[in-house]
Amino acid sequence: QVQLVESGGGLVQPGGSLRLSCAASGSRFRFYAMAWYRQTPGHQRELVATITSADITNYADSVKGRFAIFRDNTKNTVYLQMNSLKPEDTALYYCNPGGTDPSGRYYPTDFWGQGTQVTVSS
Repeated sequence: QVQLVESGGGLVQPGGSLRLSCAASGSRFRFYAMAWYRQTPGHQRELVATITSADITNYADSVKGRFAIFRDNTKNTVYLQMNSLKPEDTALYYCNPGGTDPSGRYYPTDFWGQGTQVTVSS
């Protein structure tokens, strides 16, 4: 069982920045790949960024060059630095511990936190 607590969301103007944090419980954090997802009402959860246990990162095309995912295994925490935010980035953001298949594709586990709301608006 892994408990996740996301934080760092808020209201920001277009072009602004936010850093999200996700603190995970347990002793196996460093072995997990970690991901950030986001979801808006009436839509499926969207994969935004992933980072493997070896710090290999991958991003959705919509956030490449603007977002950065990184982790601190000493703190059992994964971060999402979001720059140049756009109104279409508005969503509830979740982190998830998972893994990657041999092709590098991320697969999630069933562990989810409550999410942190990001609203980009002037």
